[in-house]
Amino acid sequence: MQLIFYGADKEVTGSCHCLEACGKRILIDCGLLQGADGGDNREFPFSAQQIDSVIVTHAHIDHSGRLPLLVKNGYRGKIHATGATCDLLSIMLRDSAHIQEMDAMNENRKGKRAGKNPEEPLYTVEDAQDTIERLEPCVYGDMVQVCEGVRFRMVDAGHLLGSASVELWAEENGEVKKIVFSGDIGNLNQPIIRDPQYIKEADYVVMESTYGNREHDPIANYIPDLAKVFDQTLAAGGNVVIPSFAVGRTQELLYFIREMKARGLVKSVPDFPVYVDSPLAAEATEIYSGDLTGYADQDTVRVLREGFRPLRFSNLHLCESVEESRSLNMDGVPKVIISSSGMCEAGRIRHHLKHNLWRSECAVVFVGYQANGTLGRILVDGAKQVKLFGEEIAVKAQIHNFKALSGHADHNGLLRWIGAFTQKPRRVFVVHGEQEICREFTENLNALGYQAYAPNFQAVADLLSNSIVNEGVEPMHAKAKARRVQAAFARLVEAGRRLTRVIQENEGGANKDLAKFADQINSLCDKWSR
Repeated sequence: MQLIFYGADKEVTGSCHCLEACGKRILIDCGLLQGADGGDNREFPFSAQQIDSVIVTHAHIDHSGRLPLLVKNGYRGKIHATGATCDLLSIMLRDSAHIQEMDAMNENRKGKRAGKNPEEPLYTVEDAQDTIERLEPCVYGDMVQVCEGVRFRMVDAGHLLGSASVELWAEENGEVKKIVFSGDIGNLNQPIIRDPQYIKEADYVVMESTYGNREHDPIANYIPDLAKVFDQTLAAGGNVVIPSFAVGRTQELLYFIREMKARGLVKSVPDFPVYVDSPLAAEATEIYSGDLTGYADQDTVRVLREGFRPLRFSNLHLCESVEESRSLNMDGVPKVIISSSGMCEAGRIRHHLKHNLWRSECAVVFVGYQANGTLGRILVDGAKQVKLFGEEIAVKAQIHNFKALSGHADHNGLLRWIGAFTQKPRRVFVVHGEQEICREFTENLNALGYQAYAPNFQAVADLLSNSIVNEGVEPMHAKAKARRVQAAFARLVEAGRRLTRVIQENEGGANKDLAKFADQINSLCDKWSR
């Protein structure tokens, strides 16, 4: 009985773990790598055809975004998730596939002019639809038999509508082991959804650590502090641009803005216009406005039953078309623009940043985690200039980072979750955190008496003997990656210079092809240095 780590190991995105038990291979999550986590999303470190079953903790793309690639590569089994997660995946995977197709089309348009061979998208809308047809809805608390000897049930993780921690039992050679996969553990007192539910016992725990080294700001300041930013920006004639995940975070923002307007907290423009510029967010908002029994907190269920719509208010506009999106930066009316993606890596948000970052009267408000290497992280870290669509853009807008709006538990919340176990698990595997955060949180748990371990990519743990049989591959930290790239570039520059000197010194016998190659190297070096 082995546990193999295939993603989000000392990194934040690309969650993917594999349990080998009872002659079967079961994946828990199959997420997309994003930002500096890098890697090749096209390549799995296993054969898709050899996977027997998949369990998905929640719909966020860093936990689900490679499911269509898995199906494209030959996976033919079921994909288990809560009913709400299945509903969200049905829109999110199609949206992700559309982005993959558009990105490939744009790259091929450029590549054709450069004489490059065309590239296929990571997966297509058709692949996404094939994946959606394999979804198998589950209910919190119900026991599901995966195969003989393996069963699981889901517990509300309080992170996103339908999000779950997974309790899994595997019996092999007469021994039963219980493994808990935390998924993403939610923050407390989030609107709409319930607080995370706690689990009491496990032999092994695979636990996220996204905010394992920090605490969130006080929750009570969400709405007035956000309203203050809105008030000052709109009064100055600027736009408030909010990069936001289309599913979950956008709906929370709408909930806050409705209350903000009801309380009259924005004095300069009381009925300010709000634009949700994301077709995916619009679809997700409809799901969040439906029957949420079994998923939402009691207050939300009550007001929905009474006919009140907590995500709707005056002057709210849902943008569907590209033309509507483009017009937002042309009319000059101060407004709030909520657009995806939340880390500014793709989608319409990049166009809004291009039009607003250079304007000192505008504000960009971040309301969620920004992974290393993403444009969002670069802006939060204080960049004075960024490149968008090949153009250098000065950063003069006010940059605000509302860490308290995170859907993840902070350091104290993570300790509260693991502390709910009545007996300490035999081992806690710390995943889904930046390398240094994983290390710190692992040390923190060990100091509290847990046996904690932060696995590398492709590490293998034997669950019958509680031993690590393969240490896997240590991820290359983003700064180390940058240093190696810089060193390789320097070597390339020097090689080009040496080759040029050799050709010049032996002009009479110089090979024309060699000279052409030297010119190409020098040209590339000159281009990259700019």
